[in-house]
Amino acid sequence: QVQLVESGGGLVQAGGSLRLSCAASGGIFSSYGMGWFRQAPGKEREFVAAISWSGGTTVHADSVKGRFIISRDNAKNTVYLQMSSLKPEDTAVYYCAASYRPLATTIAPEYRYWGLGTQVTVSS
Repeated sequence: QVQLVESGGGLVQAGGSLRLSCAASGGIFSSYGMGWFRQAPGKEREFVAAISWSGGTTVHADSVKGRFIISRDNAKNTVYLQMSSLKPEDTAVYYCAASYRPLATTIAPEYRYWGLGTQVTVSS
């Protein structure tokens, strides 16, 4: 069983930056593809970014491309989401997830383990 704990969320002004962290325990972190998803009030959960087991492959949603960067440190069992140039529409609960597969996948059902989320609020 893998446990995922997100941190780093908060309130920030538009144009600001935040770095989210997701600490994993209970599994072989380096064997999992990892992803970030988000869900805003009244909206469906959406894919944000994913990274392969080695960090060699990353995928970012078009809505965050050029502003957000996913990375991982397998020695620390942690995946990060560096968010810059934040916009009010980035306001959501951000979830970290570990995939069944070692690849970077955008498909939510391919993620087996999920964290409880961290709130990001961007004020205008």
